[in-house]
Amino acid sequence: MRLTNLVSIVTGGASGFGESICRAFTTEGARVVIADINSELGEHGASNLRAAGHDAIFCRTDVTKSADMAALVQTTVDRHGRLDIMVNNAGISHANQPMLNVSEETFDRIFQVNVKSIYLSAVHCVPVFRQQRSGTFINIGSTAAVRPRPGLTWYNGSKGAVLLLTKSMAVELAPDNIRVNAINPAIAETPLLTTFMGRSDTPENRKSFLNTIPLGRLCQPTDVANAAVFLSDPASNFVTGVCLEVDGGRCI
Repeated sequence: MRLTNLVSIVTGGASGFGESICRAFTTEGARVVIADINSELGEHGASNLRAAGHDAIFCRTDVTKSADMAALVQTTVDRHGRLDIMVNNAGISHANQPMLNVSEETFDRIFQVNVKSIYLSAVHCVPVFRQQRSGTFINIGSTAAVRPRPGLTWYNGSKGAVLLLTKSMAVELAPDNIRVNAINPAIAETPLLTTFMGRSDTPENRKSFLNTIPLGRLCQPTDVANAAVFLSDPASNFVTGVCLEVDGGRCI
């Protein structure tokens, strides 16, 4: 197995991309700490993974709070003695709409969840990684940062920050043998699908999005999970600063 005994945290790990990443990681032998603000879904996910014979626990975490992120990392290190992979997956968006219709409160919340969380993960994970002389960050970005769609301007901007932070972190942390990469999914079948669409999920509404993806389908959570496994695999230890499009060709 590709990730045997590697210790990982996945934020937003109770649903969507995060849930699929947790399943893929444990299938490949990793030990997983599911971090999520939804305790019911998080506990259910960890319980299901343990029932399948995997090492998984849930830690309720608000990724915008430094104290929560500190407790998450400390819980992980106390349980496993180390941390190898930090997946910054938790994210939110505003509904697809004219940019001036988005409230200041919503704007602030998007940047807290999508951007500040990466800062806090660095604050609390980098000291652990430096002590180990190894560690990997995977930040979940979006094709929205590469080929932005109208109606999602402030979300697009938050994901643009994620990509630039990924590259800057990769350069600065490379001397400590810490790798930092990002994954850019296309619009996907997750709980945020209708938020991105700005309308109901019907075959006709899907068609307008599918027409922009050369491979002709939406991204699946498993597509992102498989990319996360690759970027976490020790075999990819010379890969850093990469923002990998998992998008069916949308960004070509």
